[in-house]
Amino acid sequence: MAHNSLVAPPVAMSLGKHWIIECYECDRDVIDDPALIEPIMLEAANNAGATVMGSQFHTFEPQGVSGVVIIAESHLTIHTWPEYRYAAVDAFTCGETIDIDRAMDVLRDRFGTEEVILAGDLNRGIMGKNGLERAQAISIRQVDAVQSWRRKYELEDAWGILTSVDVHDCEPHLIRDEETVKRYAVELCEKIEMKRFGETVVVDFGEDERVSGFSLVQLIETSLVSGHFANQSNNAHIDVFSCKFYEPNDVANFTREFFGGRNYTLNVTLRK
Repeated sequence: MAHNSLVAPPVAMSLGKHWIIECYECDRDVIDDPALIEPIMLEAANNAGATVMGSQFHTFEPQGVSGVVIIAESHLTIHTWPEYRYAAVDAFTCGETIDIDRAMDVLRDRFGTEEVILAGDLNRGIMGKNGLERAQAISIRQVDAVQSWRRKYELEDAWGILTSVDVHDCEPHLIRDEETVKRYAVELCEKIEMKRFGETVVVDFGEDERVSGFSLVQLIETSLVSGHFANQSNNAHIDVFSCKFYEPNDVANFTREFFGGRNYTLNVTLRK
């Protein structure tokens, strides 16, 4: 009897499914507030067909939120970086009832972005003929990445670093006081251990309401600190450039705390 050479291969079975979801260009005010993120994640779980059992969310200092939604099928988790307008979401399920696309639709709508991407779709616990198959030991780091600016600065042999920080909703009386703005420049240089050259120059450009507010310049070793404080928005816009390394996050966190800002966005550029 002839054998059918077109016999379908056996269908793989797994114990669970793991999705990795990347959310870019999110509304920074939303992803910095656990009171907003928790109902969004609960809605995502419910819309995906999960059975919600509980949730726990908390705020990181100086900003960012971590949280977990426990579902009967397993869990959904999130951690956010408002300074980069980015949220990392993971979902794991042990059943076939979860529709991850519907969960992602909720994230797009509530986070105010179209850049919600399914970056990973993994089967966990694959069953073979003789029980669980052993996973191959491979590196999961698709990008050779470091997790500190200092290490990146050293490895790339950079000669300079530029940090640009936008701090939102500062205390109005602080950014409108010339002596406070000057004191900020002095204390920032002390914080990041930069030697100052000369006095801080502060000028009020007030003719156009769109740019009305103090601007500052402070020379430091190898370069300068500059900034503008916008009266219209109560935002502080700071740039620090130096050929001597400093921690960008120190600039951002100090500036937010000094001026009582609600949150900040951060951009770092290495000169090479």
